[in-house]
Amino acid sequence: MWAAESGHEGMVKLLLDRKEDNPDSKDMDGKTPLRNAAKRGNEGIVKLLLDLKEVNPDSKDKDCKTPLWSSAKRGHEGIVKLLLDRKETNPDLRDKYGRTPLWCAAEGGYEAIVNLLLDRKEVNPDSNDRYDRTPLGRAALGRPEGIVRLLLGRGEVNPGSRDLWERTPLH
Repeated sequence: MWAAESGHEGMVKLLLDRKEDNPDSKDMDGKTPLRNAAKRGNEGIVKLLLDLKEVNPDSKDKDCKTPLWSSAKRGHEGIVKLLLDRKETNPDLRDKYGRTPLWCAAEGGYEAIVNLLLDRKEVNPDSNDRYDRTPLGRAALGRPEGIVRLLLGRGEVNPGSRDLWERTPLH
């Protein structure tokens, strides 16, 4: 867990070779080595872990955050690609607040990741969180204009959607 989070690829290899620990074990918060490596952008370690059949690429922590959610939130495009290449990865899973990887990527201004996620038919481009905020509304907070254009180009996106406080993306 520590080696994966810290980016010590050699140490991760050494520990995995010993085969004495479960490479998909969870800590008290439900975080796995894969989730920690994905969050920190440790792409080499993510590759190592994804090569193991015991590792679940869609594992949720106590806040329902997955490795894909964590890497999309922080703009780790290479890791997002690796995770999306796995058939077990659901690209539209929500955290405990209803935020999806697309929602996080739009909020963070990560246009390339937004594109990757919008290419997946399972992704709802107009999903809302528990406060009815949408990816478009989050992108409209001053993120790259390209993300707003991408989302507005999707027929399913409602540009007049209102959040819990009656604000629209235009607000």
